[in-house]
Amino acid sequence: MRRQLQMVLGLMSGLLVAGCAEDWGVDQHGQKVPAEQLEGQWLVINYWAEWCGPCRTEIPELNRLDDQLQGRHGRVLGVNYDALQGEDLAEAARSLGIRFTVLAQDPAQHLELARSDVLPTTFIIDASGRLRERLVGEQTAAGLQARLAQLQAEE
Repeated sequence: MRRQLQMVLGLMSGLLVAGCAEDWGVDQHGQKVPAEQLEGQWLVINYWAEWCGPCRTEIPELNRLDDQLQGRHGRVLGVNYDALQGEDLAEAARSLGIRFTVLAQDPAQHLELARSDVLPTTFIIDASGRLRERLVGEQTAAGLQARLAQLQAEE
């Protein structure tokens, strides 16, 4: 009986901790990005800016990758390098044709990512929240998809 009680208490504690996962702030539309929406997902986190030419070229590739990852335990997330907020962030994302989620709050501290002085920079985070790759420079959907497959195969 005591063993069963310990198991139940342990399970309840785990559920409480899981339910307390920190949300990721809001997106470019002002919508909350709940932690449970991203838990267990491979994340491709891209830092971009309006003034960055390679970023502008890369965005359609990231849109394509996000479409390809739908239902496959992966997401593309964007972060504006200049920390735009509110309507400024929404307008920048709209003008660049960004369809993937752009986080208004930089997740760098949460994920222990080093700040990059070069754009674009893309981080690949595995399903357990661990940094697996830092890619500097313009990426393609095919290249990122291949890199994701390679990293996932290593697990």
